[in-house]
Amino acid sequence: MSKFRRICLVVLDSAGIGEMPDAAEWGDAGSNTLGSVFASRRVNVPNLAAMGLGNIAPLAHVEPAASPTGSYGKCTLKSDGKDTTTGHWEMAGIILKQGFPKFPDGFPPRIIDEFERKANVPGVLGNIPASGTEIIKQLGEEHVRTGKPIVYTSADSVFQIAAHEEVVPLDRLYEMCEIARNILHGPDEVARVIARPFVGETAETFKRTENRHDYAVPPPAGNLLPVMKDVGLDVVCIGKIASIYDNLGVTEELTAKNNDQTIDQTINALNADTTGLIFSNLVDFDMLYGHRRDVEGYAKALEHFDARLTEITAALNNDDLLIMTADHGNDPAFPGSDHTREYVPLLVFGKNARAGVDLGTRQSLSDIGQTIAENFGLRIEDGVSFLNEVS
Repeated sequence: MSKFRRICLVVLDSAGIGEMPDAAEWGDAGSNTLGSVFASRRVNVPNLAAMGLGNIAPLAHVEPAASPTGSYGKCTLKSDGKDTTTGHWEMAGIILKQGFPKFPDGFPPRIIDEFERKANVPGVLGNIPASGTEIIKQLGEEHVRTGKPIVYTSADSVFQIAAHEEVVPLDRLYEMCEIARNILHGPDEVARVIARPFVGETAETFKRTENRHDYAVPPPAGNLLPVMKDVGLDVVCIGKIASIYDNLGVTEELTAKNNDQTIDQTINALNADTTGLIFSNLVDFDMLYGHRRDVEGYAKALEHFDARLTEITAALNNDDLLIMTADHGNDPAFPGSDHTREYVPLLVFGKNARAGVDLGTRQSLSDIGQTIAENFGLRIEDGVSFLNEVS
């Protein structure tokens, strides 16, 4: 018998909580995403604080709760990486001993030449690491004139294609991404190929649309999602979660393009009659505020999530469990625009779960996946369950 009928896993994308011991090797010594945000001003998050956020690590203006309503700890990112795919895969029990390839100098001719030929494009623009919002300002007008797609990467393992929706229709852009995905194998197998459509009239008015689409590397079959699906459990994925796992093991996908839509869909899923996993990602923390180094925006987004957290907890049934974590850091006060190598917070809450348990520093994010698996009488490839500590 399951101890909890459903487990709702919510990822606050990029909400790291302090540098890991190897952060200097990644150029991230001193990074602390939540630490920086809370140091910037008094951030009003009474619900997260009550659950035990301030008990995990020192945060300015957040006192440790004397009697936390949830259990608390932090997770080590054990894999070789600090990106979306690495963090989410590790949650599901996949430890990457070698990270996905990155291209800090742009993609070599063997990739670009083949892409141009197979996609039948008149060349590409960019082919550099760049911010998505900045590169369309720099190259968007030339793209409109020439029809050449903008290809760029980042500090993550990604091949991104930006195109104006009136110059390159969405179906054509998605086709280009599928071609790139089929090219990028072996030593060139990036974690994700991403379609980045935009609209607008000039460099000053160009803006990305919500028609982004990700093409991920399929994860190994033994991860949490297909293991649950194979025994008839529901695996409801919200926002970009399904694309991260290449839809393997997903029984239902609910579309959400931003934090508010994700919260709405999470509540909708909780109000439905399901048994298994509800898995969602709050993308704005990373996409809008971490990468853009917007400390104040990050603070406001945390406050907004905290205010809506009561809606999520109200939707929980007595036999539901809520787990909140992050996939990596992205310190908005840190130099550059890259993710940061940090521990991630772990908060666990249920109306009939134990409260006030110090879950300590977990050896891996895979402990979350193993806990979910054990709840349903299953096992995955990695992780140490904390189910008995919170049930």
